[in-house]
Order: sequence, then C-alpha cells, then structure tokens
Amino acid sequence: MRKNYDQAYFAHWYRRHGRGHSSMLRRKVALAVAAAEYYLERPIRSVIDIGCGEGVWRNPLLALRPRLHYQGVDASEYAVRRFGRSRNIALAGFGQLAELRFGPPADLLVCSDVLHYVPDAELRRGLCGFDDLCDGVAFIEVFTKEDDIVGDFEGFLPRKADWYRRQFREAGLRACGSHLYLSPHLSGHGASLETAG
Repeated sequence: MRKNYDQAYFAHWYRRHGRGHSSMLRRKVALAVAAAEYYLERPIRSVIDIGCGEGVWRNPLLALRPRLHYQGVDASEYAVRRFGRSRNIALAGFGQLAELRFGPPADLLVCSDVLHYVPDAELRRGLCGFDDLCDGVAFIEVFTKEDDIVGDFEGFLPRKADWYRRQFREAGLRACGSHLYLSPHLSGHGASLETAG
C-alpha cells in the first residue's frame, strides 16, 4: 500500500515538526550548493529536486543563488496541484526518472529523505536516469538499517548501507562524503581521499 502524501502528511511532518523550514535545512542547502560549486568551479545555475514535496528546498536555494533555475519533481498529487505552478514542481514517480527529462542536466540534483521509501525495482529504474538529469553533484540523503533515526517510519525500507552503495555505483555515482555524490560527468574530479567507490 502506497503512502498518501496529502495535505495532512505535509502539515504533520513539515509544519508541525518544523522539519521543512529549520536551520538544519538551510545548512543542508548551503552544504550541497558549496560542494557543487567546488567541483564545478563556478556558481550553480540549475537544481532538480527529486521527491521535493512542497518544494521546501526552493526558497533557501534561491536565497543563496537568486538566478538559479529550480525544478521540483514529486509524486504527490496534492503538492503538485497546490504548488506545482508557483514553485515549478512536476508530477512524476521516482521510477519515471528513467525516461523523463526536464531540460538540460542540472548542476545540482537533490534527493533528500526519499529513497528509503522507494521499492527496490522502482529505485533501480529511477537511478538509471540520474546520469541524464545531473552533470554536477547529487545530494542524496538516505538512511539505512544501520542508522539510528527518528521520524516517519511508515513505509520505511530498512536496507543496509552496502545495498545503497552498490546501487549508486551501478548508476555511475561516486561518493564524496556527507550524502554527496559526483555525477558520471564529474567522476574524475575528486581526489582519492575525497571519494569512495
């Protein structure tokens, strides 16, 4: 049974608990932007935010880089109906990313707190599209069976860290620390001690 990402879900997990607008979110955004610009050696111009929900990354991103192009993608009909036009959020499930394209590849791809809810086959299918969706850095925040986490456990898939590492390697992503991955286009840019896999 699929989770229902409706207005009540976002009110509970993003507004009631303050997760969507916290100082932690601003720090994550700053980290992802700084890493992408470090490896690209220039300011970022575009972001694709996969599983963006109501688009909570959009405003902190625009506060740092007011001219960047933000493209959100989410499977929530509620989020897209309510914020799709004003926040540039397209309706799509994760597995559809194997085929869907939203313009040129982005400098920064964000996929935060999403993959541990996506079934195996859909996750593998969607990751196949990351090469075409991003030619810079990906911020992929995902939690595993080994992590001590709090939050939404409904539909949480407790996979091992090694399982995710294998999926990311097969998709051509090269880890560079703190939930950050170099796209195949930048895979040769990291020094040996910066990167793994």
